[in-house]
Amino acid sequence: MDLKVKITLTDELSDEVITSSAMLDLASGEISRVEYDDDYNFDALGHPWEAGDYEFTSGTLSHEGKDVEFTVEVNRTSGQRSVNATELLEIKVRAAALFAGMSGKDLLGNSPAGRAAGAGAAPGLGGGGKGPGRGSVH
Repeated sequence: MDLKVKITLTDELSDEVITSSAMLDLASGEISRVEYDDDYNFDALGHPWEAGDYEFTSGTLSHEGKDVEFTVEVNRTSGQRSVNATELLEIKVRAAALFAGMSGKDLLGNSPAGRAAGAGAAPGLGGGGKGPGRGSVH
């Protein structure tokens, strides 16, 4: 199963912002296929984190005009960019809330762990029973 989503990366330098597109693997947090915007001359300037005034890198996951921003870790030795496990979980929860209108509690309530704990599902998320707001999610 392919769990990769397109993201925008922003490398912040003291006086410049460099943007690129990339793919974020939602299973591992690994970032791959980084492509700098046309206005950045990679051949002449190299990787942004190699610059003396490099500050940090952030990422943005966008969907239908809504954005989830997150911290990106850069290994300056290998050049590998990634999102740590805690941040990756936060991205998933925030993206679900923003893009699908679900809360973290809704996600847990609809998970096997949430049902096993007796948490029950939130209304409209398959908690069983009859009536409005009960049944499957579409």
